[in-house]
Amino acid sequence: MTDEPAEPGDRNTAGGRPILAPGQSWPVCTCGERMAFFFQIDVPDDVPDFGGEHLLVFQCPVHNEAAFGPARLPDRYWETPSGGYDMAHWRFLRHRGGDVADVEDEVMQPRRLVLRAAGPDDEWDFRVGGEPAWIQGEEKYTCACGAELAFLVQIPENYGFPKLPEAPRQPDTFDSNAYGLLLGNMVYILACPDRCDPAAAWPANQN
Repeated sequence: MTDEPAEPGDRNTAGGRPILAPGQSWPVCTCGERMAFFFQIDVPDDVPDFGGEHLLVFQCPVHNEAAFGPARLPDRYWETPSGGYDMAHWRFLRHRGGDVADVEDEVMQPRRLVLRAAGPDDEWDFRVGGEPAWIQGEEKYTCACGAELAFLVQIPENYGFPKLPEAPRQPDTFDSNAYGLLLGNMVYILACPDRCDPAAAWPANQN
């Protein structure tokens, strides 16, 4: 993450304006709150299964719980409350192409992201593709369509996405000036390689 402010049309950003697929609406939490836009990236072409896709990551600004699910995920699991909570409070979307949203996120500071090739010392960093660095052992999930989910992105533990000064503090946060995904756990985004739905992705949480 750089200190450069993201501009509308930038495709690798934290916050700012998401690039949504035609007809795709901004995700809304089960509670009715518009989700905060954490980040978006163009997945490099050489990443197996997902190269050339655009990934967007959202989470409710009010609900900040971890997500837990069975090894065989239920139908439309991205809309199904998980881990004993009554909220479906996160959403990961994928598409190719897309259009810049008409409105900007109201929670995160818009920052440009820069992707570079990982080195041998980057095991625990934010990473796209490659092999995940599991803290507590590998987790495997099967999509409702029957495909085994594949690793896409890893977000480090307590990785803060800087919030706008006027945005409220995130509940149960580790940083009063930033928001974290799913309680700040190490998050491994696993996605359906068969693309059964733009939102067919699951967050494995470890700490």
